[in-house]
Amino acid sequence: MKQLAYLNKYFWRYRRHFFLGFLFVSLSNYFRVLQPQTIREALDLVVENLYLYRVYQGTALEGEFFAMLGQQLFYFGLLVLVLAVVMGLFMYWMRQTIIVMSRLMEYDMRKEVFAHYEKLDLAFYKRNNTGDLMARITEDVNKVRMYLGPAILYGVNLVSLFILVISSMLVVSPELTLYCLIPLPFLSLSIYYVSTLINRQSEKIQKQLAVLNSTAQEVYSGIRVVKSYVQEAPTVKHFADQSDRFKRQSLRLALTNSLFFPLMLLLLGISTLLVVYFGGMQVVKGTITPGNIAEFIIYVNMLTWPVTAIGWIASIVQQAAASQKRINEFLKTQPSITNIGHNTENLKGEIEFQNVTFTYPDTGITALQNINFKLAPGQKMAIIGRTGAGKTTIADLLLRMYDVTEGQILLDGQALATHDLAKIRQRIGYVPQDVFLFSDTISANIAFGKRDAPQPEIENFARYASVYNDIMELPQGFDTMVGERGVTLSGGQKQRVSIARALIKQPDIVILDDCLSAVDTNTEKQVLEYFTTALANKTAIIITHRIYSLLQFDQIIVMDGSRIVEAGTHETLLQNKGYYADLFEKQTEEVPASTLE
Repeated sequence: MKQLAYLNKYFWRYRRHFFLGFLFVSLSNYFRVLQPQTIREALDLVVENLYLYRVYQGTALEGEFFAMLGQQLFYFGLLVLVLAVVMGLFMYWMRQTIIVMSRLMEYDMRKEVFAHYEKLDLAFYKRNNTGDLMARITEDVNKVRMYLGPAILYGVNLVSLFILVISSMLVVSPELTLYCLIPLPFLSLSIYYVSTLINRQSEKIQKQLAVLNSTAQEVYSGIRVVKSYVQEAPTVKHFADQSDRFKRQSLRLALTNSLFFPLMLLLLGISTLLVVYFGGMQVVKGTITPGNIAEFIIYVNMLTWPVTAIGWIASIVQQAAASQKRINEFLKTQPSITNIGHNTENLKGEIEFQNVTFTYPDTGITALQNINFKLAPGQKMAIIGRTGAGKTTIADLLLRMYDVTEGQILLDGQALATHDLAKIRQRIGYVPQDVFLFSDTISANIAFGKRDAPQPEIENFARYASVYNDIMELPQGFDTMVGERGVTLSGGQKQRVSIARALIKQPDIVILDDCLSAVDTNTEKQVLEYFTTALANKTAIIITHRIYSLLQFDQIIVMDGSRIVEAGTHETLLQNKGYYADLFEKQTEEVPASTLE
């Protein structure tokens, strides 16, 4: 139960629901226990009046006696019915408290897990796959809810019914009660043994379910690759193998669970036989009445479902413990990037890297080594280099997706960590290399950068990003659903929607990471012309594999092997006859001169 102890805060939060539910369960069982006592009195009344019935049999008083006896039995039957109705009302209220409590807890848990996911840094998401994250917030939370609701409900019902039934049995006959309880020690030992098996098997099942989710999610996301490589059959086989493993583990758990019910019924059947045998002997001795035997048999049958449910409850608790353990693993994971800054002022745009070195925490790969540069407010810088040179890492560090390993980054003359984290990311417009669009309308994707943006403003920034005409050609225009990750749009359209989303924020600093790689030459020219105007007073960093002569850069740095190998203006770098000059020469040969001017 140590894993489930985390949930105690929820029980305290909804303590009113819990205690009212406990009260309603107890009251429901109290009126339930009264029913066998009423039946006992009715049966004893019949047995006691058998002699009088024989006396009056064949006389004129026989009919009156029979009518009187029938009337008394009718009242007993009516009383049993009233007790059942009252018991039913309290059962309804107990579900309206405990089950509702479990749903509220489930809602709170999902919010907490989701909010915690959002706090975790990029390194966490690189270590864990999406399917596993989804499994913990859906399947695992659902398993825990079964513990918070049904398991607690039936557990409380079991305890309260046991107390009421056993106390009622002891009042009648302690000796007969003892005989009824003989099978209970065997019951406890069997529950302990089987519960241990269930816990181990449940943990394996939840892990395998996460593997299944991850496999399915990857195939759905990469369905174009799967189809283009004609890998449907191998993919299906791999998924079938994983499903088969899940099936075997689930069947093993089902087999273990199936041991409970026959075992419980056997032990309860033995209790019933003991009641009839030893109870009959006590009736002969005159210590109890025949009605007491009927009462005891009803008590034993009352305990049939709660006792049988012990196995079911144990299974739910063990599965919940396994699931909560998986949830706790992530909830205990703390982000390495925390908001320790308090500077919430708008950014002026001065950026300085001082001897910055960065090594990725998980891979140990050094992406940047001794990087130094400084940008004044409003200046423009291009970062050029081969793939893997560390260009995108500079953008990640500016957004504080990671913290530097050595050196420091200054923003407006202050260490980056002293600035409020949310403010930094709000005032920096970032267009990443890997464009991501949400499964929503085009309008909503652009307005993601500014939630309250009116439609005319959304359309204006679509024009600035040179994607307005493309959008208007779609069947529903700006209300077109783009599909998962923007699958219905081309690569160039997705890039331009992403640019519009970043610029609509009207940020102080703009970072563009190879954001025009998928657009044609004419569209590129239109976007760059807007950049010349829009970025006039903004600090801008453009990461690219190409040279944009339409944009005037105050600085250009060339990276290779995680270091800056060249730095200067366009003219200076051409004179150096290095990598930049070679790249410019190759690009000039490949592209007509008109597109570079």
